[in-house]
Amino acid sequence: MLTTAHAFNGFSVKDIDEAEAFYHGVLGFTVSKNDMGILDLTLPGGATTILYPKDDHVPATFTVLNIEVKDIDAAVAELAEAGVTLENYGGYADERGIMRGKSVGMGPDIAWFLDPSGNILSVLSA
Repeated sequence: MLTTAHAFNGFSVKDIDEAEAFYHGVLGFTVSKNDMGILDLTLPGGATTILYPKDDHVPATFTVLNIEVKDIDAAVAELAEAGVTLENYGGYADERGIMRGKSVGMGPDIAWFLDPSGNILSVLSA
């Protein structure tokens, strides 16, 4: 077994300053820029992730960050108020942009959106 002290994940963004404004200003995460120009995010619950600049950044084609919320309708309203547009993968979302998985026994209620670098994020209610 691997002896560890800490673990974290990370993903690339095209512009660190733009990412900092989004992840702190829109999503409300605690964000700090370290000496290497990498953003350290403290996520709800205490987990951490890093966002690193990449000149040839290509957005992930999968969800890089899931954000669990108590009330998905309230979270979607907050995102809309902040100017965030939801994505409708597969055409299954309702008029609010939420895929209602709970009501059909197919997982959580979930809504997807993009960060300024085009990475896929979600809010979900389990």
